[in-house]
Amino acid sequence: MGNTVTGKVTLPTVTLESGIQLKNVTLAYEKAGTKLGDPILICHALTGNQHAVGTEKEPGWWRGLIHHGGHIDLNKHQVITFNVLGGCNGSTGPTSPVSGEESGTPYRTDLPFISVRDMVNTQRLALELLGIKHLRAVVGGSLGGMQVLEWAILYPDFIDRIVVMAATSELSDYGMAYNAIARKAIVEDKNWNMGYYSETQFPSSGLAIARMIGMITYRSDRLFNQRFHREEKDPWGGFHKEVAYQVESYLLYQGEKFTKRFDPNSYLYLLKAMDHHDIAKGRGSLKDVLSRFKKKVELVAFEGDLLYPSDEVKRLGQLWREVGADVSFNEVETVFGHDGFLTEYEKWGNIVKAAVD
Repeated sequence: MGNTVTGKVTLPTVTLESGIQLKNVTLAYEKAGTKLGDPILICHALTGNQHAVGTEKEPGWWRGLIHHGGHIDLNKHQVITFNVLGGCNGSTGPTSPVSGEESGTPYRTDLPFISVRDMVNTQRLALELLGIKHLRAVVGGSLGGMQVLEWAILYPDFIDRIVVMAATSELSDYGMAYNAIARKAIVEDKNWNMGYYSETQFPSSGLAIARMIGMITYRSDRLFNQRFHREEKDPWGGFHKEVAYQVESYLLYQGEKFTKRFDPNSYLYLLKAMDHHDIAKGRGSLKDVLSRFKKKVELVAFEGDLLYPSDEVKRLGQLWREVGADVSFNEVETVFGHDGFLTEYEKWGNIVKAAVD
C-alpha cells in the first residue's frame, strides 16, 4: 500500500442542517496515492471508516478496489477518505469529548442529530483545510452513496464526476423498517441507559442483534441458502438457546464480533441519518434537484439488493438523464445483494475505473 497517511482535521465551527452549531469538530482521514494525481474522495458505508486503503499490515475495507495498479490506481490518483461526522473512528461523534469541557466527558446522546448533508458539508470544509480545491470524482456505496449524491447537489462545481453504488435518492420505507428494528434492539437493551452506558455495562446484546438484522438485509436469500444448506451445528430440540444450525452460528458470530469494534450510540446516530436521507427534501422536485448536476454520473446497482433495488437505481438514472446529465447505469450480477459493492471486484471494478480515469 506504500504511501498511506492518516491524520485529523479540526473545524472551528460547524453549523448543522438543524441550525445547531458544533465547535471544534474533528474529522479523521486517510490519504493514499500520488500527490500529483487529481484527488478522488471515497465515502464509506454505515459501519465503515476512513481506512479504505489501509496498509500492508492492515489492509483497508476497499483494498480490492484501490491499490497501486488497481481499478482506482494509486499510481494515478490521490485518494482521500474521511470517517463520517457521527462516526466512532476518530471523527466527532458520541464517543468524542464535549467541546469546551475540560472533564473529557463524551457527548453520548447529547450530540445533536447528524444528517448526510452535515457529513458532506464537514468533508468539504476539511478538504479546504487540506488544501484540496477540486475533486476529480466522489465514489461511495450505501451510506457512502448517499453522501456522493449529496456532494453532487451541494457542490456541483467542486467535482467533475460521481460514482454512486447501491444507493438511491432516498431511503425507502422498507429500509427504514429494518432500521427501526435495529434501533429498538439497542435502546431496549437493559445496559443502554439512555446512551450513558459504560465499558463494564455495555449494551452488547442490543448492538449484536442490530448487526444480525443488518447482515440479513445486506446479503441475498440465495447467498444464505447456497452457503448454509440447512447445515446442522449442534443437536436440535434440547433448549431454546441452542445453536442448532450453522446459519444461526454465523449470525451470532457476526453480531458478537461487531460489538468489539463499533459504538452503539454511533450506530444509532448513523441509522437516523440514513432514515433522513432524501436529496429532494426541502429543495423542490427530484428532477429540479438533479438538474443541479449535469456532469458524469455512474450508477451501479447489485442484483438482489433488498435495500436499494436495481429498478429504483435505474429509475434515478432515467430521471437524471432527462435533465441533461451524462448518466451510465450498470447492474452487477451477484448473489451478495447489497454487499456486492464490497466484494467481487472483478465484476464491477472496471466500471469504476472507466468512470474515474
